[in-house]
Amino acid sequence: MADSIDADTRIALDLALTIRHDGQGGVADDLAEPGGLTTWVREHAELLPGADAFIADAAALAAVRDLRAAVRALFARAVRPGDPSPADAARLLPVPQAVLCLNTAAALAPTVPVLTWDDGAEPVVRRQAVGAAAPLPALLARAALAFLASPDRSRLHACHAPRCVRYFIKEHPRQEWCKPSCGNRARVARHHERHRKSAQAAGD
Repeated sequence: MADSIDADTRIALDLALTIRHDGQGGVADDLAEPGGLTTWVREHAELLPGADAFIADAAALAAVRDLRAAVRALFARAVRPGDPSPADAARLLPVPQAVLCLNTAAALAPTVPVLTWDDGAEPVVRRQAVGAAAPLPALLARAALAFLASPDRSRLHACHAPRCVRYFIKEHPRQEWCKPSCGNRARVARHHERHRKSAQAAGD
């Protein structure tokens, strides 16, 4: 993931990207079963406190999948007037339901504002969990809320290369695809489409 995005943006985007192209024309789900969630959380140990010891169960999986559906629905809103990812464009949650899902999850662990003011730096206020560590749904929801309210939201795009279902953060003004391989596929598809239309016109 690019260094130019912060931790909240990265975790929100990575959660959405657990829905991906399977390489065979379909869509794969990295969170299809609890083991997949355990693996995903542990791969994000630097962003999620307690991830090293996390073991998912069916309830945790259901909660995170619900959050992901809400995040992807709000990503679809964020990229308007562009089209959303084709992976779930036909079955997106209504926006009010998605917002409620994130807000409810974020409230699972109360926080208090904590001031830090280091020498030579400006004062900073951060939200800190009260008591025990925040549960995973709260951590993910807060990251998504922070991203959606940040300037990074304006750089969010859905990749519309053939067979791609990913969202990505635009790193430079001319970027159209989530990665170079998607750009190559899109150019090949355009080339074939132009030749198809030319052949069709010649046959008419």
